[in-house]
Amino acid sequence: MTTFAELTTLRVGGGARRWVDARSADEIVAAGSAARREGDEWLALGGGSNLLVADVDFAGTVIRILSEGIHIESEGAEHTLVHVEAGHSWDDFVSWAVRNGLGGVEAMSGIPGTVGGAPVQNIGAYGQELSDVVHSLTFWDEARDEVVTLTNSDMDFAFRHSILKNGRRGIVLDITFALHRVGNGPEALSRPLMFEQLASALGVAMGASEPLGAVRDRVLELRRSKGMVLDANDPDTFSVGSFFVNPIVSERFSRTLPAEAPRFPVGDEEPPRYLAPGEDVPPLATSPRAVKLSAAWLIEQSGVRKGFSLPGSGAAISSKHALALTNRGSATADDVFQLAKYVQAMVQSSFGVLLLPEPTLVGFSL
Repeated sequence: MTTFAELTTLRVGGGARRWVDARSADEIVAAGSAARREGDEWLALGGGSNLLVADVDFAGTVIRILSEGIHIESEGAEHTLVHVEAGHSWDDFVSWAVRNGLGGVEAMSGIPGTVGGAPVQNIGAYGQELSDVVHSLTFWDEARDEVVTLTNSDMDFAFRHSILKNGRRGIVLDITFALHRVGNGPEALSRPLMFEQLASALGVAMGASEPLGAVRDRVLELRRSKGMVLDANDPDTFSVGSFFVNPIVSERFSRTLPAEAPRFPVGDEEPPRYLAPGEDVPPLATSPRAVKLSAAWLIEQSGVRKGFSLPGSGAAISSKHALALTNRGSATADDVFQLAKYVQAMVQSSFGVLLLPEPTLVGFSL
C-alpha cells in the first residue's frame, strides 16, 4: 500500500483512501473536480518536501502532481518568460535556468520539491525569493471549479506567505517565470548578490556579481553543510528543511531580547544586517520597523541543541542545523509533531516568541 512515508522527505505518514496520478494539467483538473463533486477531502502532493502528515490514513483522495516540462515563451528586453509545469522538480528547473544563462533563481538551488508547491509559501534562500520572479501562474480554483490565471500581484506574496497558504484553495497547474537573460550559459554573471553569507562564501563583497554556475555550486555546498540537500545516506536530510518560519516582530519587541540575538531589519529603511556579538544595539528608529529574528538562534538559546531528541523518540533536531526536525530512521509522524511542540514551547517560555510551522500539517494543528 502506498504511504506518505514513501513519498515525503520526512519519511513519515500513513496511507490514503485513494491515490490518483495526474501527469498533465487536464488530468490534475479532472481529479480535483471529481473530488469536489463527490464531496471528497483531497490533497495535492508534489515532491512531499514541505509536508507532515499524520500516521493515520488520510480519509480522502491524494492527487499526485506528476506533470513535467519547461519551455521559453518569449524573450524580451527586460525578461525572458519561461513556462514550467507544476510537477517539474524545482532544482532541475534551477539547473536548467543556470545552464541557459537565465538569472533570478540560482540562489534557490537545492530546495527540494516541485515547481507547483513553490509559490504556496513563497520559497526563498540566500537573498532570492520566488515572488521576485513569478510572472503569473495557472491555477485550478476549487471554489469556482475552473482554471484561472493569477498574476504576481494576485498572490499576496510576503515572507513565506501567499494567498494559497491562507485562504485560496486549489492546485497550481504551471508557472510562468520572468527571468533575467544574463548570458548564454553558467559562466554568465548573476545579478548583484544580496545575502552576506553567500557573498562571503564566494569571497566577494555584497552587491558583486559572480557566474551563475559558481553561485549555484556554492549554494549547494552551503545547504549540504546544513543537511538541507536530500541525501539517502544522511538522516539529517530526512526533514522538511526549516520546520519553523523565522519570526517577524516589532523593533521595540526585538529589543527585549539579548543584545547578541541576530536581528534582520525588514523593509527598505536600511539594508539587511545582523548584530554581531558585543555590538551595541543602535538607537530606536523614529518610525515603526519590523525585525526578522533567527528561529535557529532562538531554538538553541532556549536550550534545545543540535542533535536533541525526546526520550524514546525517533525524531531529533538535526546535528547540523537547529531549525530542521529530522527522522533518524524510526520516527513516526507523531514523534516529529511532539518534538515540534516541545521546541515551540521552549522558545515561547524563554523569549515570548511563538514559532510558526513552515510545512503544511495534515492531521495536526500546531
